[in-house]
Amino acid sequence: MLEEANVVLLGATASLLAGLGTGVGALGVFLVRKLTPQLQDGMLSAAAGVMLAASFFSLLLPGLEYGEDLTGETWSAALMVIAGLLMGAGLLFSIHQRLPHEHFTLGREGPDSARIRRIWLFIIAIALHNFPEGMAVGVGFAGGDIGNGTALAIGIGLQNIPEGLAVAVSLLAIEHSRLKSFVIAVLTGLLEPIGGLFGSAMVWLAEPLMPWTLGFAAGAMLFIISDEIIPETHRGQFKTLATFSLLGGFVVMMFLDASLG
Repeated sequence: MLEEANVVLLGATASLLAGLGTGVGALGVFLVRKLTPQLQDGMLSAAAGVMLAASFFSLLLPGLEYGEDLTGETWSAALMVIAGLLMGAGLLFSIHQRLPHEHFTLGREGPDSARIRRIWLFIIAIALHNFPEGMAVGVGFAGGDIGNGTALAIGIGLQNIPEGLAVAVSLLAIEHSRLKSFVIAVLTGLLEPIGGLFGSAMVWLAEPLMPWTLGFAAGAMLFIISDEIIPETHRGQFKTLATFSLLGGFVVMMFLDASLG
């Protein structure tokens, strides 16, 4: 178990390393010109599977345990985690309603998106993904639980690799240079340590809020999975591939959590 002051630093550092997975994936832009729809759907679905398992095994279940320790009642612990989950999902929904952004398949969404250069729409979209992911890693170290935080950081880092490649190649497809596409993809990954610092600081400053905070991070991630990734990957003809890729990502994260948590 760590001293409370170290939780913030460890959460921010782990989320930074996880965010660098985006840069690792973006290196592929120097090797490929275009991702096939089949490969893109498979990669994004696998990333969704990792996020889904992380939400359950690394955030919601620990949140319930912390809630029970605080209140001594299972039902009250569940209510706290549920409240946090709904707040996290609600905040992401509110952000989506107010910020213009662009999906890989669904296209532009949000107010006045035609007025903003397409490259910034991509950046906003990835920011909406990476901040809650980083926050989840930071919160995962709640209470100095190194195993749980490490499993989350590894899982999120792995799912960032295909995401980074998809971002960089998509930017390349709209006539940006390979170097510029790579740099922008790396920068979007660096938004994760900001979320990690935020999440770990919330826990450190208010430990009794951990059930709410863990639920909040899970709700934000679940909203992204359901509102963005699954609809995008099931619009084409590779629905079955997307489904099994999601299951593959889920079991990888489940194994990591069981092994390291």
